[in-house]
Amino acid sequence: MIALLTGQIAYKSPDHLIVDVQGVGYRVMIPFSTYYELPEEGAVTLHIHTSVREDAIQLYGFRTRTEKSFFQLLILVSGIGPKLARDILSNIQPSNLSAALQQGDLHKLSAIPGIGKKTAERLVVELRDKVGKLDTGATVAETVGRSVPTEGLLDDVTSALLNLGYKEPQVKRALAEVDATTGGTVELLLKQALKVLMK
Repeated sequence: MIALLTGQIAYKSPDHLIVDVQGVGYRVMIPFSTYYELPEEGAVTLHIHTSVREDAIQLYGFRTRTEKSFFQLLILVSGIGPKLARDILSNIQPSNLSAALQQGDLHKLSAIPGIGKKTAERLVVELRDKVGKLDTGATVAETVGRSVPTEGLLDDVTSALLNLGYKEPQVKRALAEVDATTGGTVELLLKQALKVLMK
């Protein structure tokens, strides 16, 4: 199993990377929190979870061990697969997720696409005690991303939010409340849009 991957970023998008390791390109699924932290190009080291299914082997990559630990806890819960676990971490940072689970904040958890009330309750019951043992001090730092042309910017943000499971009307409403014209980046707009969607 692949547990760690170091190479050059050959392609970067909000939901996945292609990492070139000595001429071999690995497609790695990532949460937004990792996306925010990565440069557009250059060397990268990711903590990897290898998901093996009958029809596919998928790699999920994380900038920190904390993110990977939370991901691995989430997929232990019945009904939470790797994609949904990645989407959860795209919507809420580990420290906030830990707090929501320990406080039993069903409203915050069920606001995440794909998480209904029953799944939120199951997450709290199964993970409340376990998350307290994880170190959430290594939260993802705020970073400033690369500025991109506005027309491409909104397309990228829209695509990322739709891939997370938000409906088109929700995405349009969120984007109407953020400002893409004042030096925005994909990273910053995603953060702003997610804050609107998680209200």
